[in-house]
Amino acid sequence: MKEKENNTRRNLLKGLGLGTMAGMLGMYPKAKAATEKEKPAYLNGLPPLKITNVKAIGLAPSGSNLIVIKVETSEPGLYGLGCATFTQRAFAVITAIEKYLKEFCVGKDVDNIEDMWQAAFVSSYWRNGPVLNNAISGLDQALWDIKGKRANMPVYQLLGGKCRFAIPCYTHASGNTPEEAANQVSSYMEEGYRYVRIQQGGYGGAGISGEPDFKKQGFARDTDQYMDQGKYRKDVPKLFETVRRQCGEEVELLHDIHERLDPIDAINVVKSVEPYHPFFIEDPFSPEQMEWFKQLRNATTVPLAMGELFNNINEFKEPMTNRLFDYIRIHISQIGGITPAMKVARLGEFYGIKTAWHGPGDVSPVGHAANAHIDLAIWNFGIQEAARISDLSREIFPGSPTMKDGYMWVNEVPGLGVDINEKLAAKYPMHTNSRWTVRKFDGTIIRP
Repeated sequence: MKEKENNTRRNLLKGLGLGTMAGMLGMYPKAKAATEKEKPAYLNGLPPLKITNVKAIGLAPSGSNLIVIKVETSEPGLYGLGCATFTQRAFAVITAIEKYLKEFCVGKDVDNIEDMWQAAFVSSYWRNGPVLNNAISGLDQALWDIKGKRANMPVYQLLGGKCRFAIPCYTHASGNTPEEAANQVSSYMEEGYRYVRIQQGGYGGAGISGEPDFKKQGFARDTDQYMDQGKYRKDVPKLFETVRRQCGEEVELLHDIHERLDPIDAINVVKSVEPYHPFFIEDPFSPEQMEWFKQLRNATTVPLAMGELFNNINEFKEPMTNRLFDYIRIHISQIGGITPAMKVARLGEFYGIKTAWHGPGDVSPVGHAANAHIDLAIWNFGIQEAARISDLSREIFPGSPTMKDGYMWVNEVPGLGVDINEKLAAKYPMHTNSRWTVRKFDGTIIRP
């Protein structure tokens, strides 16, 4: 009897074991499916992605020629935008993009930004020209835009995240007299700006100096501008004195010489405004006259900004390591995009040099966004030129950065945050007009 009970118990346990195992086997596919479903997305990785097309979009909605590169990918609907604007030679950049850059890019891995930049930089053998650099810059920004969209993050997050909640900016005040400029500074202060660049007339006082002899003699073109260098040298300290007297000490004042003086005269002008403690003086010398910076450094303690005319990233190395200027004046589409700009910014951190990216009206909203994403992410940020984007441009470029209380804010979406309405953009074609010729009274060309 006892042996019979033991056999029954063994059979029961055996049956239970087989049933349990069968149940487990039956449940296993479901358990595996549940595990796969619950696995974090980052463990799945990103599928390979190729460039399928590169196109140039040229437009001039507010007067200046703008160029945007659109990089399309093998994932339907996923593309990136970058600013390739070289407003004075816009059609040459369009050709570089459509005839050369497209063939270079199609079929390449969209994720390998550094490799793509290095390859593009040397692919023409001769390098560092503004036309090809602008094309490379547009490509580079577009690839960062795609990478942000792929990662579902704004680009600044990929660069290290925010170092500040928004981006302090300076705007531009001008007038035919110091009093007019001071009145404009006051109005900007009421809008919340703490930093204002002041000019009298155009750069170097162009446009307010009367009719020059070269025009009376029919020399050069009617559209060529005239600058009275002697008058400008005398006007600058008067301008600073008037603005300080009317607007006080709270506002930070900037000024741009724009390389329009002989080096020794530029040194004297910078020294003359030292009592009004400028935030910085921009571009005292042309890139061809960099040796003068050592003498300027010995002559004054006024902070200096330089670099918007540099083509080659390596042009920043020597003056920065010798601390010859205080603010890095990079033009993102001139230097080659986000990738090289970040390298220069990081170099500046080691030498106590801050950033002041170039952000004029001949930068597209995509380019302003690229400036802003770097500005948010770097510790050694100094100041940013304000993005004064027209209502029409905002309609063409949805998601453009916005200005409020003297700060620039980005669109907090993946990528650079800016899109383009190509149909609307096509209604505002580019032109070939360029008015960058400035002359002395006798007709001699003034650089830049």
